[in-house]
Amino acid sequence: MNIDIKLHKQDLPDEIVLSKSDKIAIDCEFMGLNVERDKLCLVQISSGKNDAHIVQLNRDNYKAPNLVKLLSNEKINKIFHFARADLTFLKNYLKIDLNNIDDTKIASKLARSYSDKHGLKDLIKEFVGIDISKQLQSSDFGGDLSEKQLLYCAHDVVHLHKIFNQLEKILIRENRIKLYKDTMKFINTRVDLDLASFKDDIWSH
Repeated sequence: MNIDIKLHKQDLPDEIVLSKSDKIAIDCEFMGLNVERDKLCLVQISSGKNDAHIVQLNRDNYKAPNLVKLLSNEKINKIFHFARADLTFLKNYLKIDLNNIDDTKIASKLARSYSDKHGLKDLIKEFVGIDISKQLQSSDFGGDLSEKQLLYCAHDVVHLHKIFNQLEKILIRENRIKLYKDTMKFINTRVDLDLASFKDDIWSH
């Protein structure tokens, strides 16, 4: 498939019309998984039309008013895969809370009880029919980006609309959609717990 990939430095340009979308897919790339040590590098966004807008943030000040305005728009549904990590970095570095969230990883765990594989690579293979490589997942996203890195980033968002639509159908069919929606109401609290260093399951004995 041909993906329209656009790299934006520091912020989304003023003329981007993503704000007219009712649903966008979002992913982030970091220098590591420790939110206190590792910086947020990239934010990828897709409208679901084989497009990927990749914002390479200014890590000195994280000023990105157009991006922040888009992400803060509660009327726009935002699809993530493993939202917990992305939302934690977005809140820590861009100082925003996001609402109207869907998460393909959580949806997969509740819908696909026939599988123990809920990674994005597995979901793309099942629902899109493409076997993508995750080899660049651990590459350096802090400097100049190669074409392979940009393509990797694009694949992390362009398929999320289709994947979530298919997962939602299963959740409805299996009468688990309410359980999913109730679970998603907790996502921002889970982020706050992570930022407060409560990493473990506080519900466990």
